[in-house]
Amino acid sequence: MNAARNTDGEPDSAPPPVILVVEDEVLVRSIVAAYLRECGFDVIEASSADEAIRVLQAEVRVDIVFSDVNMPGSMDGFGLAQWVRRERPWLRVILTSGAARTAKAAGDLCESGPVLAKPYDHAELERHIRNLLAR
Repeated sequence: MNAARNTDGEPDSAPPPVILVVEDEVLVRSIVAAYLRECGFDVIEASSADEAIRVLQAEVRVDIVFSDVNMPGSMDGFGLAQWVRRERPWLRVILTSGAARTAKAAGDLCESGPVLAKPYDHAELERHIRNLLAR
């Protein structure tokens, strides 16, 4: 990976933010992960909440968890957000779903507000992530 450069052309000393993308649909996950990498983020991919929790328990640096709500496995995105809130309260979570009824529940779990509705605009997701990182 190429090192990020500051305005003087010198390498930045700060590592890029790390986004954990949790999505069971491989094509959706790979497309959003590739886009976020192009935006300068490091991306870790997980196909389920269980896999995401294993990543987080491995003490890998993660700045934001971006997760689908509806996933197979022992828990969905809401369960993952609840786990993160309990076990890693400093970590920000963004949820996404195609179901409109999930927006209120997501708003209760995510300090960044309601869930991003699928299909979401990638540029909107990037803005959302950058706003969370700026807080």
